[in-house]
Amino acid sequence: MPVRPLPVLLTSALALTLTALPLAGAATASARPASSCTAQAIEDTPKDGPDVKALCAAIAGLPDRDATAALIRVGGKGSWRGVAGVRDMRTGAPALENARFRAGSTTKIVTAAIVLQLVAEKRISLDGTVQDYLPGLLTDDFAPITVRQLLDFTSGLQPGASLGETDKDGYAHRFETLTPAEVVAASVAKGPDPEHAPGEHQRYGNIHYTVLGMLIEKVTGDSYAHQAAVRIFRPLGMRHTSFPAGPDPRVHGPHNRGYDWIDGELVDVTDWNMSDRWAVGDMISTTADLERLLVGLFRGRVVPEPQLTQMFTVPDLPGATMGMGLERFELNGREIWGKTGSRPGYHTVVAATRDLSRTLVYSVNSTDAKGDGLAIVQRFSFPAFNR
Repeated sequence: MPVRPLPVLLTSALALTLTALPLAGAATASARPASSCTAQAIEDTPKDGPDVKALCAAIAGLPDRDATAALIRVGGKGSWRGVAGVRDMRTGAPALENARFRAGSTTKIVTAAIVLQLVAEKRISLDGTVQDYLPGLLTDDFAPITVRQLLDFTSGLQPGASLGETDKDGYAHRFETLTPAEVVAASVAKGPDPEHAPGEHQRYGNIHYTVLGMLIEKVTGDSYAHQAAVRIFRPLGMRHTSFPAGPDPRVHGPHNRGYDWIDGELVDVTDWNMSDRWAVGDMISTTADLERLLVGLFRGRVVPEPQLTQMFTVPDLPGATMGMGLERFELNGREIWGKTGSRPGYHTVVAATRDLSRTLVYSVNSTDAKGDGLAIVQRFSFPAFNR
């Protein structure tokens, strides 16, 4: 399927906001000033609050080459909200603060939480194996793989099938369906990790959580999406968070459209069947809802102790940074726990200190969301933890 770039007239208008960059662009759509970026708002920020000046600088001038919109929520000691950019590059309509977006791999937090709830209910054991719970899924070539090893990314399973390793490759297949069973079958066909036995090496990847989604459905006799709704979304009041109905490629409800640079053209990538990501990264949410998830989880309202402690436990392995659904970072002497997520056109972060003295949730309509993401994180995340 050919790439369909935005019209030439639109591309020339974006150039007005990107005059220093060697590309063509869209209609004049400068960032809407955020009320939280007034001089008074910056001056009134507590000294131990977020670096509002840097946050305001991060969202200034949107849309630009790297992002078309940004929604940021900072909480804890000193709160701040910022919204900038455009909802739609064709119309230049301002970005919606309550927009729904593809939350990517922050979905893994939900998956880990459901599994750990089932552990607390004694319906699953962390030391139980895939072979016990899902007989026949793996071949006899595989050593026993425990639920714990799936949760902390040490299972040794190799990556499964995909419809494209890059956004450019995947774009042509964006309305096709790849089932979780097909994803796992491709992983199994590759055999075990030839270099590391289960539990010996942490390698982040989607395959671990695809199998966990299957485990949830097998143990509960229910769909993964319904279990997420009744166990997580409804109790926390996450009224605008859901999963698409099967292969539905649309983001329903208010949303800011996502874009990506493909072959030098800015392409609308909003409509995309993400069903292959499922329990790994198919969740659609809002910044307010993800903040509810973050705070509820850290306060013990989602996963009970001692299972909650497991989410913040990184295996004692060289280079390991992931607990169960959460990753540990250190910034300016602070230990921060969180998760990034990326889908074409959308980059998401949820992060907080363990005591919730600082929380951050953002959705950035990154035009290279599936790149390494470091520049976007440095620009939009780091200022929240600068001081």
